[in-house]
Amino acid sequence: MELPAVNLKAIILVHWLLTVWGCMNYMFPASYAWGNFSVLAVGIWAIVQRDSLDAIMMFLTGLLLTVLTDIIHISVFYPPNNSLADVKRFSIGMAIFSLLLKPVSCYLVYRMYRERGGEYTFNIGVTHAGRDRSAYEPIDQQDAPPQRPDSSKTAQQPF
Repeated sequence: MELPAVNLKAIILVHWLLTVWGCMNYMFPASYAWGNFSVLAVGIWAIVQRDSLDAIMMFLTGLLLTVLTDIIHISVFYPPNNSLADVKRFSIGMAIFSLLLKPVSCYLVYRMYRERGGEYTFNIGVTHAGRDRSAYEPIDQQDAPPQRPDSSKTAQQPF
């Protein structure tokens, strides 16, 4: 099933609105707002520079990092049940909804990254145990191939 094309502006607008609603009641520290709004600012950079792979990759990385920080903020600063007023419940609900929506947004932003020509593959640099020297070109030799002795003209060993 193919997902419909979603505009980057719509993703940023939805996450901006959910972040504003999540910050309504001052339940979270300032780091929640700073983290989310700074990632959204990088998203605006990705909108302005449509052909930039760096902008969209940084936005994707920021979204992935805010998933982790949002989980930490919500789990640490979630109030006890007896002190949940309606505004606090709404604010926490919007923060949780933003958190649940971020993996979908990450997938959509990754598709946009691929459409812009990005090819991100996870490579840690270890592909095989031996060294591949097929592309090795020595620089200390001149253009002429090295002279090797002919095996038929070599001196025979005494018995």
